[in-house]
Amino acid sequence: MNKFYSGALFLCSVLGVSAQEVIWQKDIKSSTQDFLSQVTTTIDQQYLITGSSIGAGSGMMEAGSKSHLPSANTQQPNNGYDFHLVKLNQQGEEVWEKYFSGQNHDFLSATVNTQDGGFVLAGTSFSGKGLDKKEESKGGSDFWLIRINEFGDELWQKTIGSSSDEEARAVIQTTDLGFFVAGNIMTGSLREPQGTRTLGYGSKDVLIVRLDKNGKELSQLILGGKGLDEVEKMIPTKDGGALLGVYSRSGVLTMNDKRLLMNDDSQNQGSASGINHQLSTITHAKASGNFGEGDYWIIKLNKDGKVEWEKNFGGKGDDHLRTLALTSTGYLIGGESRSERSGNKTVGIEEGTDLWLISLNERGEEIWQKSYNFKNRDVLMGMSVIAGKQEDGSGKSKGVLLGGYTQAEGRIESDDETFWMLYLDQNGNEQWRKHVKGESRKREERLSDIKLNRDGSIVLAGTSAEELGKENWKIVKLGDKQIDQLIEKQDIKIYPNPVSDYAYVEIGMEDGRWKLGDGKFEAEIVVYDMGGRQLQSLKTKNKVTKINTQNLVQGAYLVTVKTNDNKTASAKLIKK
Repeated sequence: MNKFYSGALFLCSVLGVSAQEVIWQKDIKSSTQDFLSQVTTTIDQQYLITGSSIGAGSGMMEAGSKSHLPSANTQQPNNGYDFHLVKLNQQGEEVWEKYFSGQNHDFLSATVNTQDGGFVLAGTSFSGKGLDKKEESKGGSDFWLIRINEFGDELWQKTIGSSSDEEARAVIQTTDLGFFVAGNIMTGSLREPQGTRTLGYGSKDVLIVRLDKNGKELSQLILGGKGLDEVEKMIPTKDGGALLGVYSRSGVLTMNDKRLLMNDDSQNQGSASGINHQLSTITHAKASGNFGEGDYWIIKLNKDGKVEWEKNFGGKGDDHLRTLALTSTGYLIGGESRSERSGNKTVGIEEGTDLWLISLNERGEEIWQKSYNFKNRDVLMGMSVIAGKQEDGSGKSKGVLLGGYTQAEGRIESDDETFWMLYLDQNGNEQWRKHVKGESRKREERLSDIKLNRDGSIVLAGTSAEELGKENWKIVKLGDKQIDQLIEKQDIKIYPNPVSDYAYVEIGMEDGRWKLGDGKFEAEIVVYDMGGRQLQSLKTKNKVTKINTQNLVQGAYLVTVKTNDNKTASAKLIKK
C-alpha cells in the first residue's frame, strides 16, 4: 500500500457546474481492506493520513503488496491490522510512511497534532508486548497511545486499560500541553477486586483519561447511563476543557441501580481500585433519559476533566451523533437522524436518514437546529468552520463546510457512494452542495474526513473500493472559489504565538493562491528584538517555515519577511 496513483477528477454541483479546481488526487492502493480514520493538517500545512492496514507476514495479503516488516528486534510477525501513517506535502507527494505494529490487531482511530509539530496517535490494541508495542496488555483490548515527532519517530507510548475491553476513539491536546483521550469501556463485568461494586453503569460506557505532556496519567472519568453509550468525537474548548459527543442508547439509572455502583455523583471519588490502580476513578451517571432509540449526548468537561454540564437531544427514532465543531457562538453538533419531529427535535426527515445539526451556545443552550437531505442514508463525517473577523477584531463564524457520503437504501441514486460537500451560512442555511467524482470512480466511495485549509483549499480523505474487502485510500485536494472568497488573507502569520521553543512563520498568498515549484520564489525571514537588533536571519522557499526560538528570552520580538520580488510584511512574536 505504498504506491501512489493520480487521476483527473470531474466535479459537479446539484445546481450546475461548480467553480472548483482539482489541485491533486492521490490513491494509496492495497490488495486488502484498509481503514482510513482521519486526515490531520500539520502545523506546517502538510497532511498526515492515518488509519489501519493489514501487516506483512499475517498470511492475509498478496506477497509484496506492502513494504512493512516486523521490528528489527524480533522475528515474530504481526497477526493483523497495524497503525498506518502517510505524510504528504502540500503538493500531495509522500514525505514519509510509518507503521506501528503489535502481534495482534491494532486499530488507529484518532490523531492530533501537537504544538511542537509532532502528533499523538490513539487507537485500540489487542496486542501484548512485542514488535513495536512496549507494554503488556492490561486484559482484552486497551487504549494504545503513541507520541511521535514531525518525522514519525516515537517519543513515548502508553497502554491504558483494565481486565475489561477498552477502545480509544478520540484524542486532543489541552492548553497545558497535556492530553485528553476518550473512548469506550465494556463495564458490565468490571468490578472492584472485592467484587462488591461495579465501576460502570451500562453495557458500554465512556472512559476519559487525562495525561500530562509526557504521558503520565492524571485522572480518569467514567460516564454512562443504563444501556450503551459510545463516544464519537471530542474537541478542545477555549477554556482548556473538552466537549464530548456521545451516541447514547441509555436511560437514567434507578435508585436501586445506583446503590450497586461505586459512585452515583460526579463529585464523589472512588477508591484506588479503578482502571489505573494508582489513580482515583471518578464516575458520572447520565442525568437525563433518551427521547428515542438513540440520542445525541453532549458533555462539557473542565480543564481538570470534571463534568460542567450535559445535554441530551433526540426524537423518537434513532439519532446518531458523528462530529462536533467550535464556532464563535459556542458549538455545532452534527450527525444523522431517523426521527420525525418529536422529543426535543423540532425538524423532521424527508427520506432515509437526514443530516441533523444543532447549534449550541457555550452553556449548551440551543440556538438553532436544521436538517438536510440527499435522498438516501446520509452519513456526516466531518465539519470545518470558516472563521472571519469583525471590525473590532473579534471573530465570528462565517459558515460551515460539511463532508460525508450517501448510501443507497431501496434504490440507487446517481451520486450515492460519492464524496459530497455541503456549505451552510452561520445560521445553518444551505448555500450550495457539490459531489466529488473521480475519473476512475469505484463502486463504493466513502468519505472519512474533510479539512478546510487556511488558504481556502479543501482536503477530502476516504476509501474507494470496487468490491468489499479491497478498500483503498483516496485523498483529494480541491480549490473552491466560493470558499476562497470567504477566507481572511494575511501577509504573515506566526503560530503558536506566544511561543516556547519553536514557531512557524506562514507567508501570505498572492491572489489567494500560492505558487510553488517554479524555483523562483524566495524569502528572507528576520527576527529583531524591540530595540531593532537583528537576532536571526534565514532564507526559505517554503510557504511555512519553522524557526528556533529556544534562545530568545521572555518578551516581544518583531518578525519581518522580505520576498525576492521586494514585498515585505511584519508581525509581532511573543516569547513566553
